[in-house]
Amino acid sequence: MGALINGSDFDSEEITKSLVEVAHDQQEPLAIQAPIVSSYNERIRPLLDCVDRLRSLKVMQEGIQLPTIVVVGDQSSGKSSVLESLAGISLPRGQGICTRVPLVMRLQSHPSPQPELSLEFNGRVVSTDEEHIAEAISDATDEIAGRSKGISNVPLTLTVKKDGVPDLTMVDLPGITRVPVHGQPEDIYEQISAIIMEYIKPEESIILNVLSASVDFSTCESIRMSQKVDKTGERTLAVVTKADKAPEGLMEKVTADDVNIGLGYVCVRNRIGDESYEEARAEEAMLFQTHPLLSKINKSIVGIPVLAQKLVQIQATIISKCLPDIVRKINDKLAASVAELNKLPQKLNSVPEAVTAFMRIISSAKESLRKILIRGEFDEYPDEKEMHCTARLATMLSKYSDELQSISIKSEQKQNFLEEEISILEEANGISLPNFLPRAAFLALLQKRVKAISAAPAEFVDKFWEYLQGVLAPVLTKHSDNYPPIQSSIRRATQNLVCKKREQSVDWVLQIIDMEKLTDYTCDPEYSATWHKLMARQDTFMELINDHWKPTSMEIDGFGVVEIGHLRNHVLVARQAFDLKMRMTAYWKIVLRRLVDCMALHLLFSIQNLVNKDMEAEMVNDLMGPYGGGVERMLEESPSVADKRCRLNRSIKLLRESKETVAGIMDGIAAYGD
Repeated sequence: MGALINGSDFDSEEITKSLVEVAHDQQEPLAIQAPIVSSYNERIRPLLDCVDRLRSLKVMQEGIQLPTIVVVGDQSSGKSSVLESLAGISLPRGQGICTRVPLVMRLQSHPSPQPELSLEFNGRVVSTDEEHIAEAISDATDEIAGRSKGISNVPLTLTVKKDGVPDLTMVDLPGITRVPVHGQPEDIYEQISAIIMEYIKPEESIILNVLSASVDFSTCESIRMSQKVDKTGERTLAVVTKADKAPEGLMEKVTADDVNIGLGYVCVRNRIGDESYEEARAEEAMLFQTHPLLSKINKSIVGIPVLAQKLVQIQATIISKCLPDIVRKINDKLAASVAELNKLPQKLNSVPEAVTAFMRIISSAKESLRKILIRGEFDEYPDEKEMHCTARLATMLSKYSDELQSISIKSEQKQNFLEEEISILEEANGISLPNFLPRAAFLALLQKRVKAISAAPAEFVDKFWEYLQGVLAPVLTKHSDNYPPIQSSIRRATQNLVCKKREQSVDWVLQIIDMEKLTDYTCDPEYSATWHKLMARQDTFMELINDHWKPTSMEIDGFGVVEIGHLRNHVLVARQAFDLKMRMTAYWKIVLRRLVDCMALHLLFSIQNLVNKDMEAEMVNDLMGPYGGGVERMLEESPSVADKRCRLNRSIKLLRESKETVAGIMDGIAAYGD
């Protein structure tokens, strides 16, 4: 077993060699005798038992296909007669569909004179005998598919241990019918077709196509179905029944092979009336030896014994081809199931375990958030750009800055050059020295400008926290996905925390806006440099204002070409207005930059606090609060996780049993070889 435990390193050539030797042994002409074909020797019988055991374990439910001989045929094609001849027993007969479920027929050569027959279905085994087997199959079918004439895809296994039968396992499927009879569903054809296609589609399946000699093979529905999945016919064998009923042209039909039967044809005679199976075989042999037309058919393709021989050979070949791959698939599937089970959270059995798991959720979520919100790493979400948070935040801040600039420009464009400044200066005029710039005028203009853009910062923080909530939700859901009972608490805590942080940011924005309105201050040397640069054009400006013969427009850095003709009526305040404009222009750049820079610092600081302490505190408070239910809720495993754990455990148990089954066969082969 060791070789299999570590993988698929057994000697597959040894299996193939053993099977091929037996297949070769069967190629001698067969005599008419009670045993249809000699049985497998002791090296090969266990391999077929192994495949049958894997089938009974339902390893195919794990997506592992088994080598299978699938028997298909149109209704009334003689399919039941062929299977009866191979098994040496009577199957249910009657009008309509007799086979209403997949019937897995396990034929085993048994030296005892007393046959052993049993049916396995719905998890139990029922013993029967030759006299009652047809009735037992009908009763089991009714239990599986109901007493009406409907069908089911739940298999029924028939084991026949009898002297003289070939060692074969075949799956008999419902006969194909297009027109439903009374009691059958309207879509009976579609149901039967679906079952047949499911069984014949895998490349591991050999299709035994039962055809009536009395019909045109190309019109048979079973041929059409098999050609859909086996276009070249390399895994299709045809058995032609009722050769005695329609001998004319039969040799030409099987010789021409117009329907691509790659594994060849076998022509047979059905058992008639009360003939015993031995009598039927003798009559069949006589028919193909003496009939004027049928005797011309090559003896290598006529008779039930030849059919049994071909099936034995085909079965040997398909097992030798598929078994090594089956072992590999079992190992791969087992490893994948164990890995998937290990990824599930440990089932929590105590409050300390639940607390540990909860803290692990918080810790892992915080690390993910540090990566995407603080460090700018996005390997966890490489293709989800919305989760590349540092880049998105930088883009949002850039748009915010552009929006502030745009609002300011639009506000200025509504009025003529210096019109607003002159109006404010006139209202701020008082008993004072001439040409002295009143600070009240500057503050009034500043407040007006700040008010114009005051909505933008508040809108920006709303957008930011809305975006951040969209980031927090998937991250926290991802890290708590295995604990659905506490996810509602985590979602609630996240929403509450974001709401609090948004309110804090809005309050902070309002304070910043109020501070900018309250006073004017900066220590940035750029203010003075910009103001002096702008004021260099003041003398030229005043010359144009005072001389009516000069142009009524001029170019000023930062403003472009401006109209100044309307200012000649305000010569007394024009100089002050120009100075006020340039001071505000130089200072306003500082204000806008400050609103963007401070916003960035505030949000980064808020993010740091959220990740490092606020989130953990909020989640703990909510979980331990009156609506959180406490960490005890984590002891309740979600139905989805519990179902998944149960499914994986079942799968692992099945695959391990399958692995041990095949391993025992491999060890037996190795021991036999030694």
